[in-house]
Amino acid sequence: MTAVTDCLDCPLRCRRLFVPMTEDELAFQRRFKAGERLVPAGGDILVQGQKSSALYTLLSGMAVRSVTLESGRRQVISFVFPGDLIGLQSGIMGEARHTVTAVTDTVLCLFPRDRVWKLFRNQPARAYDLTWIAAVEEHFLGETVATLGQRDATQRIAWALVRVWRRLAAIGMDQDGTVPFPFRQQDLSDAVGLSVVHTNRVLSSLRGAGLARIAGRRLEMLDHRGLSKLALMDMEKEDVRPIL
Repeated sequence: MTAVTDCLDCPLRCRRLFVPMTEDELAFQRRFKAGERLVPAGGDILVQGQKSSALYTLLSGMAVRSVTLESGRRQVISFVFPGDLIGLQSGIMGEARHTVTAVTDTVLCLFPRDRVWKLFRNQPARAYDLTWIAAVEEHFLGETVATLGQRDATQRIAWALVRVWRRLAAIGMDQDGTVPFPFRQQDLSDAVGLSVVHTNRVLSSLRGAGLARIAGRRLEMLDHRGLSKLALMDMEKEDVRPIL
């Protein structure tokens, strides 16, 4: 049986993207965590419409968050990276309003839903962190809507690649100018509202322009500033955020 990662040894909390925990917060976090869950690539972490008894923090691996319409068509809402919280919606509202599917083998820190109220009662600072995380997700969804409505096809793809690059670089997953990119082209297409053919055409043009390329399940950032400019994004760093 695989040993459960102690919060003291968490490989994420020391990354520059995350706000350091106080000793008191870390001690509570160790009590709050009830174990870990392993979900293999292709498995569902959450299923739209189903109840969930837990919240999760993605410790390792990557996933896709999506909504399936009555017609059966899928809309990717976001990609899920190490450090992201999963299941807050279902933890508060009783059932998942979207599906989260692992695209690689994943390890998740598990927090029982019934312990969330203890967090609000006993750790108001940690409870505020939970609210902050929810606000960040709301902001990101707003930015996504603006992207789908106001950026053209090339700008959408550029925006998505810059977002992925910055997030993974901020948690130390960059190596030799590349970061992991295990997502299918269909996932990227669904996220930015384009066909696979159109997405492939844009990716080819970005590669030809010396801006970025995807090869061997890696995203290579050839010109960060140039791609950010194309995506109508400034060069700010990722905001430091809490981790649960």
